[in-house]
Amino acid sequence: IHEECGIFGVWGHPDAARLTYFGLHALQHRGQEGAGIVSNDNGHLIGHRGLGLLTQVFGDEREIERLKGNCAIGHVRYATAGSGTTDNIQPFIFRFHDGDVALCHNGNLTNCPSLRRKLEDEGAIFHSNSDTEVLMHLIRRSMQRTFMDK
Repeated sequence: IHEECGIFGVWGHPDAARLTYFGLHALQHRGQEGAGIVSNDNGHLIGHRGLGLLTQVFGDEREIERLKGNCAIGHVRYATAGSGTTDNIQPFIFRFHDGDVALCHNGNLTNCPSLRRKLEDEGAIFHSNSDTEVLMHLIRRSMQRTFMDK
């Protein structure tokens, strides 16, 4: 059974990426097509993602060691929306002039195709065909002043 996806995050621990890895391992049954983790090292986002099981994507211990920082989010994926390519494996890192953001999302935007067309008509550029990227475009276009309010 394809259960959709699994998301796990750790905040405020010096080995956040490793704990996120273990959390995702417990959720592996929810996604076996791809995996990824992004860590936050004092505002610098570092990510690793790939196709396959978590143990395949992070088969080299150095991949986890490279993900420094005390915060991390991770995702194990079944392709429920978007194709099963590396471009659609989350978490995504978005780099903006006022800071970087990592996002992973579990679920489907039912009106994603029409939202994507509207955003593209307004000049948005997409790097994947995931609804998570559409979600970030919508968040960034919010009229709220701060990112947290968006």
